Amino acid sequence: MDIRVQEAPFELGRVVEEFTDRQVNMGAIVTFTGITRDLPGAGMDRMEMEHYPGMTERALAKIAQDALDRWDLGDVLIIHRYGVLKPQDRIMMVATASRHRAHAFEAAEFLMDYLKSRAPFWKKEITKDGAEWVDSKDEDEAALNRW
Repeated sequence: MDIRVQEAPFELGRVVEEFTDRQVNMGAIVTFTGITRDLPGAGMDRMEMEHYPGMTERALAKIAQDALDRWDLGDVLIIHRYGVLKPQDRIMMVATASRHRAHAFEAAEFLMDYLKSRAPFWKKEITKDGAEWVDSKDEDEAALNRW
């Protein structure tokens, strides 16, 4: 299990290659990368992500361990950024390794749903018209509730 909460950008190809290279007897690697998207109409200048160091890593490690306990996984990687992010910046990624693709896909989806609605990050979107804190959306909660 590898949990990284960082301000700096990550090199997607390098991270995926390193994750893949350290797997033994795994038949599937699933990755997902989240990108900071622009806001329709308003035009987002930037997103500011805040978190509490220590608390955030513990929360992400707990959900990674939950995934390891629920599915037949060999490894889990979670990277989540904080600080100032521009549209099109990579904001997060998850990777799962398993002997079987179904386990890797399901666990990755579980982790993504958790990160979207329950990870202890606070997001503020800044546009030319001002700033607004982002609340969890009903569809994000519904996605998490299926687990």
